Amino acid sequence: MKKLQYLFMSLAAMLLATPAFAQGAAADPAAQWVPLAAGLGMALAAGLCGLGQGKATASATEALARNPGARPGIFIFLILGLAFIESLALFTFVIIFLKVKAGA
Repeated sequence: MKKLQYLFMSLAAMLLATPAFAQGAAADPAAQWVPLAAGLGMALAAGLCGLGQGKATASATEALARNPGARPGIFIFLILGLAFIESLALFTFVIIFLKVKAGA
């Protein structure tokens, strides 16, 4: 029981000491909004890409239900379209990452 108490006491001491290593305030007051804007931008891009992918797969499923013989052509264009939609989210991620790194 004593060992467990020492463990929790040492963990509490380590967790309470972390504010001592905090960084000072940024020189630019607008710099504090950069992480929030980056998160919102990525959330918006990912959400809209998700909606686009859902619409694409729904349309492909409906097309396959109407004409099962056209499966190879529909499948190729579905995969190509999903790759383009996903690349938009990845490009957004890269741009946001570069902007945050340049702003810091």
